[in-house]
Amino acid sequence: MKHLNRLLVAAILFMGIGVANAQDENNPWAVEVGANAVDVYPTGLNEDYVLYQEAGMRGDIFDEYFNANDHWNILPSVSRLAISRYIGSGFVFTAAGSINKIDKLGDIAVNDLSYYSADGEIKYSFKKAIGSSWFDPSIGIGGGYTWVDDIGFGTANAIAGVKFWFNDYLALNLQSTYKNAFEEAYGVTHFQHSAGIVFQFGGKDTDGDGIYDKDDECPETPGLAEFNGCPDTDGDGIEDRNDACPNTPGLAEFNGCPDTDGDGIADPQDECPTVAGLAALNGCPDADGDGIADKDDACPNEAGPKANNGCPYKDRDGDGVLDKDDQCPDVAGTVANKGCPEVTVEIIKQLNEYSKTILFDYDKSSIRKESYSALQSIADIMKEYPNANFLIEGHTDSRGSDSYNMKLSNERAASVREYLTTIGMPGSRLTSKGFGEERPIATNNTAAGRQQNRRVEISLVK
Repeated sequence: MKHLNRLLVAAILFMGIGVANAQDENNPWAVEVGANAVDVYPTGLNEDYVLYQEAGMRGDIFDEYFNANDHWNILPSVSRLAISRYIGSGFVFTAAGSINKIDKLGDIAVNDLSYYSADGEIKYSFKKAIGSSWFDPSIGIGGGYTWVDDIGFGTANAIAGVKFWFNDYLALNLQSTYKNAFEEAYGVTHFQHSAGIVFQFGGKDTDGDGIYDKDDECPETPGLAEFNGCPDTDGDGIEDRNDACPNTPGLAEFNGCPDTDGDGIADPQDECPTVAGLAALNGCPDADGDGIADKDDACPNEAGPKANNGCPYKDRDGDGVLDKDDQCPDVAGTVANKGCPEVTVEIIKQLNEYSKTILFDYDKSSIRKESYSALQSIADIMKEYPNANFLIEGHTDSRGSDSYNMKLSNERAASVREYLTTIGMPGSRLTSKGFGEERPIATNNTAAGRQQNRRVEISLVK
């Protein structure tokens, strides 16, 4: 008994109690080294054993079960070895061998009988069932063969025990086994008690990170104990599973991503990650405050609308109408005329002063060369009003038939229009029409009057 007490105290002092795990599929193998005690007294009586009771060899079942001083046979050395293998669903198979010296059978002293046993056990652990982290009770059955001196006999075994796990590898095992001898004539039915240190090994560590798969939340990827076996590739203290940027050190507030420019926007969401900017512009700066990120702003230091690429609108001609709205951005005009100059009555008069000097070949629509200077002046004036459209009118005197005069006036007006287009006037801004003798401005009864009626006039198309 003293030997068992010393063994128990030494195990506790050596290991220290802590949270641990029972033998399971991740730690399938275990070796136990310990001592055993043999006691025949509390094995029970029947009619054949009355003499044993009278001699003090046996008592009732479990009678004086803990009377170690009087009944237990203990060899003061390592006297029991066992190896175990987890076989699944809480069951463990154990092969054990033990030696001892029998110097008493109950209260009867004997002369140091040798004791050897070899046993096989199947035990069931209740540790998971009771939800304990260190307390591991079990029951089991088994069988074996025992030799007392030179007498050998088979036994059927019933087992009860408890392990106290100190860490993942070490436990103290206390066990009591009832061994019923098959050979009643010479077999010795007895209890065998044992105490031993269990060394557990064979744990599965697929990724080789030193953390058993049973405790490894990332069993196929090497990781760190502080993250239950999961990795932290970038070493920023945030495990990869929770790290939005697992390969770049970052901050917890950004789920492991960095904020290089310190603007409060994580780099993956920051379109300008190296320059501090605004959240509204996805982390990009806006130096002129016009709501357009500098990278998209053609004038980053001068506020302007997005429609003009961030630049302010100009007014090149200084007429108060912005170029974007100015149909004549290079010619000063009026707001009412969309930035273009307005054709006044005086301008129309000036055009018609020139048009009066346009001469045609007799009875033809071909323009005489001496009229080219006047036509150039007309074109120059028209170009000053780029959004104005003009009507070129042809008129005749009353000599000749109405149809002929209408034809000639149309041809002469068209001839003027055609010439103006050849010297740079857009044809889209000019129309021509003949009015024949319909609109005289003087009498047709005199040569002077008819001279005035043969004319080209220019009017503004509204």
